Amino acid sequence: QVQLVESGGGLVQPGGSLRLSCAASRSIFGLSAMRWYRQAPGKERELVAGFTSGGRINYADSVKGRFTISRDNAENTVALQMNSLKPEDTAVYYCNAVAQYVMEYWGKGTLVTVSS
Repeated sequence: QVQLVESGGGLVQPGGSLRLSCAASRSIFGLSAMRWYRQAPGKERELVAGFTSGGRINYADSVKGRFTISRDNAENTVALQMNSLKPEDTAVYYCNAVAQYVMEYWGKGTLVTVSS
């Protein structure tokens, strides 16, 4: 069974930056997509950024130009670089992986708080 572990969350001032990382417990056979989601208190979980095995990348409109998703120099990791952070970015961020197009894995989340 694959486990995903997020790290890098914390408290940052508006305009600051954080880099989140997601590490898989093992290589994922047939990996077809990796994504970052977030959920703020009282709000629906939303897709922040993601890519497929074919290299297609999508970003939420609210983070375009500020966030960048990438593989963090390892096949089993994915990173989310977050710049120009705003208070409305405050949320628990979750790593998500899809294998063989139908199998889905989730991390437990890492909290990002943007506040002065």
